[in-house]
Amino acid sequence: MTETNPNKISSMSSGFTFRRLLVLPLTAALFAVGAGVSGASSNTAARTSSSTPLYLLSSEGYDSAMCTAFQKATGIVCKLSDNSTGPTLATIQATKNNPHWGVAWTDGNAPYAALDQEGLLLRGFEPTTGKLTAIGQKLVPADKSYIPTGLTVSGAFIYNSKVTPKPPTTWQDLLLPQWKGKVGMNNPSVDGPSYPILATLFNSLGGVKQGEAFMTKLKANGFVVSQNSIKDELLAGTVQVAISQNTSGIGASYTNPNIKVYYPNPSAGLPSTIAIDGKAPAAEIADAKKFADFVYSPAGQAVMLSGDPQGDSQFFPIMVGEKSRPRVPAVTSIPFSFPNPYVWGKLEPTINTWFNSHVA
Repeated sequence: MTETNPNKISSMSSGFTFRRLLVLPLTAALFAVGAGVSGASSNTAARTSSSTPLYLLSSEGYDSAMCTAFQKATGIVCKLSDNSTGPTLATIQATKNNPHWGVAWTDGNAPYAALDQEGLLLRGFEPTTGKLTAIGQKLVPADKSYIPTGLTVSGAFIYNSKVTPKPPTTWQDLLLPQWKGKVGMNNPSVDGPSYPILATLFNSLGGVKQGEAFMTKLKANGFVVSQNSIKDELLAGTVQVAISQNTSGIGASYTNPNIKVYYPNPSAGLPSTIAIDGKAPAAEIADAKKFADFVYSPAGQAVMLSGDPQGDSQFFPIMVGEKSRPRVPAVTSIPFSFPNPYVWGKLEPTINTWFNSHVA
């Protein structure tokens, strides 16, 4: 999910208390390195209730709908802790010596690559209930330690065409005097999907030093860093261009048809990602695998595409045969860039620290 969510905990069963839910301070996010198709059948007689609940940490807008659908289809109790991406990943990192979550589901793959390098994730599993498209297959890590479920763009240029009829079309355009003080983004230490903007930009410019030099020039041109929601600042007129997740702009267009989304080259590819706790009990790992299988099934994909219709459901499907919602452009029209998550994931804490010291 693009913007921060209210801290909320929900469960598909009453009287639920999350095992180890930590209400972490904002700075903790700096340490975040940021049953198959048959289970979806309506044949309830074929389902068996699991005595092991599945604990789901998630920041996706359709996660509650998915938890409900999964429990109804399989009989497995799904207990959801819903938070924004940064705190969700910070919770995983802060509790890595005693993890009890079963599945994590957020936007981005770089943090999971970093968690994989720490040996925290289940490796070698891939759902079998659906077939990935060519672009989806490129998002699967070699050791199969995390699972891509969909694709969005982090770092799209969102603007109000009535106020800004001719928006910038390149990253270098943002340095022009005409955009001084008129462009901004969310702080990547707070908003997990914003770090891929930096990783993609830095990678395209040749490395960290080149990226820092660009951001220093952007700061000198009045770059705005929001600690909450750059989309809201766009809607309020504080900025004219919000660099943010494309789902945020598409969602805003439902209430304001003047809101448009432009995809610069490069556009940061931001996959939604599932990971399974490699240290969870065997029974919970088995349930977690069933959850991933359900998400990949036609029933699960239908939930993803309908569960948050003006938000995260505005994604590019990566399963063969699935179609995006009407306002989502053709995936082939996007100049995607996918920096190596195993390179850029471990750099997230230091880059975010530099960003806070020199840009925010």
